[in-house]
Amino acid sequence: MKRPKAITFISLLLLLGVLLPAAAQASALSNILAFFTGTAAAQEEAQEPAGNLQTLALPTPATNVDPTASRGGGDITIVNGTALMPEEGPAGAGADIEKPKNSTVRTYIVREGDTVASVAKMHNVSEGTILSFNDLSRGAKLVPGQQLVIMPTTEIKYTVKRGDTLESIAKATGGDANEIAIHNGIDNSTLRAGAEISVPNGEVPATPEPTKGSGTSSKPAGKPAPAKNNGYYKSPLASYTRTQGIHGLNGVDMGAPNGTPIRAAASGDVTIARSGGWNGGYGNYVVISHANGSQTLYAHMSSVAVSSGEYVTQGEVIGYVGHSGQVSGPTGNHLHFEIRNGIRNPF
Repeated sequence: MKRPKAITFISLLLLLGVLLPAAAQASALSNILAFFTGTAAAQEEAQEPAGNLQTLALPTPATNVDPTASRGGGDITIVNGTALMPEEGPAGAGADIEKPKNSTVRTYIVREGDTVASVAKMHNVSEGTILSFNDLSRGAKLVPGQQLVIMPTTEIKYTVKRGDTLESIAKATGGDANEIAIHNGIDNSTLRAGAEISVPNGEVPATPEPTKGSGTSSKPAGKPAPAKNNGYYKSPLASYTRTQGIHGLNGVDMGAPNGTPIRAAASGDVTIARSGGWNGGYGNYVVISHANGSQTLYAHMSSVAVSSGEYVTQGEVIGYVGHSGQVSGPTGNHLHFEIRNGIRNPF
């Protein structure tokens, strides 16, 4: 009875060998063995994963695929891997970062929460500078939208001596008594010997240095020779008398009759044009920013002939000689002219 079953089994094997390819034979043989023996075929090889690279579902891509997209909060923005700090801000991350120290004059629009102290800190100037150049009294409250002039100044430290007054300190240092008072929040009644104060745009009094054979004689300190102008700057006055050489921030005083036209020393944008007020002693003044990165400042005008935001060409009239602000001398009429972030003043 077993012989026919064996013959049938062998016949099926022969038939499969002819009709089916090798890959299919293995699968069919396993099924036939299971049918005739009633047991599972030999353990199959590891199953191949369903599908292939052409049919597998791909992951859903991220919606933001721009690697340079800006990110960050309101105080810090990151673009191309670089953190862009806010230029100014009462509480932003940029407020605590030290700014480069230079003499560039700029303006700042007051924001909610700003104080004189916070604005002074973020621009690396003293509170007195903010007060003085914006005609503000100590304790003044700032209003959002208010425009402030940020005027970097040179300052020296001075230790008050017994018998000093604001006037005598100003005379000794070349400063201004009123500006010293505003800058330090003091007056003659509160001036105390031993206290250290700041003198804006002051100069340390020269100390005589003994030389051989003289005992007390001194040799004046040499100053670097004026850099060549190369024609970039032209004199702002057609004719003048130089009443004071370089002092403060690369400034000179040029005496001329009241009303003499003042012309732009070089072409550029009018950054500041102020009329009326003390303005840190500059009175009526204009600041022009030039393409070479420098600025020129024209102070003590009788009147200003341009407005902030205008573009002026070299030689264009921007105002007239006067004696506004802090002036001295027989008539007081003169132009205080500065070149900031540029060559040594050649005039």
